[in-house]
Amino acid sequence: MKKDCIKVAKKKGEPVRRLLIEFKLLDNSARINSDPKYLYLPLSRVPDENEVKLLNEAEGSESIEILESDFEEHAGKPKLEELLENVPHFEIIGDIALMESDVPEPEKVADAIMQVKSNVKTVLVALSPVEGEFRTRRFRTVAGEDRTWTIHKEYGCRYQVDLEKAYFTPRLATERVRIMEQIKDGEIVVDMFAGVGPYSIPIAKNSSVKQVIAIDKNPHAVELLRKNIELNSVENITAIEGDANVEAEKYATMANHVIMNLPHNAHYFLDAAIKLCEPNAIIHYYDMTHEDDLFESSTELIRVAAEKAGRNIEVLNEQTVRSYAPHQYNVCIEVKIL
Repeated sequence: MKKDCIKVAKKKGEPVRRLLIEFKLLDNSARINSDPKYLYLPLSRVPDENEVKLLNEAEGSESIEILESDFEEHAGKPKLEELLENVPHFEIIGDIALMESDVPEPEKVADAIMQVKSNVKTVLVALSPVEGEFRTRRFRTVAGEDRTWTIHKEYGCRYQVDLEKAYFTPRLATERVRIMEQIKDGEIVVDMFAGVGPYSIPIAKNSSVKQVIAIDKNPHAVELLRKNIELNSVENITAIEGDANVEAEKYATMANHVIMNLPHNAHYFLDAAIKLCEPNAIIHYYDMTHEDDLFESSTELIRVAAEKAGRNIEVLNEQTVRSYAPHQYNVCIEVKIL
């Protein structure tokens, strides 16, 4: 059968495939094709303008190639579309499928997921949004084993995760690799809100970084972070339980990169982030913003904090990471602190 598809170099295939899944663009009714150099990923629909932009960033090019190709039909297990009239959004973390609280008939959906996804052992439905000082959520087990912990694999790293004790999302996998690829040999990285380590661990494992200083205030997150450091056999990470505003004093002017992945609240820590930066260090600042003001207000907050410390900034990159809510986007602004 003929289908529209994205042609992508094999080395970029996984991040593009993950993004297609997130956007519900990958057509699972067709087998992915390949030749010695390229993958051909079948599309369920043509991507919109913003999706094309994010796919370009994942592929590392300015124009992804969409073409028509012949595909074989998948046979075997039923598809979710065959079992459910409307397939709701859900994400898979390790062997746990996670649904949002507004999914109708969650038990029916959970049963369908477990029929189709043989690797899923537990299906959870969220009972709360991300909340509280430690940005955690409450869940109800809808099907399978009654637990919120799992081991999640991502780009060659493994993470012990407990979804009720420490925040984790697989949606930023491609973004985490993008940051990792910017780290140079011998640099020092401070991850101000490290969680269970999804930024810190791949940086330490896959680059010749001198040191990663991973900070988090949540004791459960730091406990899991330390387990994950051991699980991934990395030694050049210092795991710290503490307030990033306080811990910054101990590492002033030491960092070449500062990762500020705390959307909604990162601006409260900008003074500390500036303090961490040696001359020409880069801050990777994450925020949730409205489509009418994606970058300007957030960049101004960084500029004001830098000027207060007698520093200047050079904006290196501004990009949309993912859609968060209607008209709201998770963005990353990268600035050099002069």
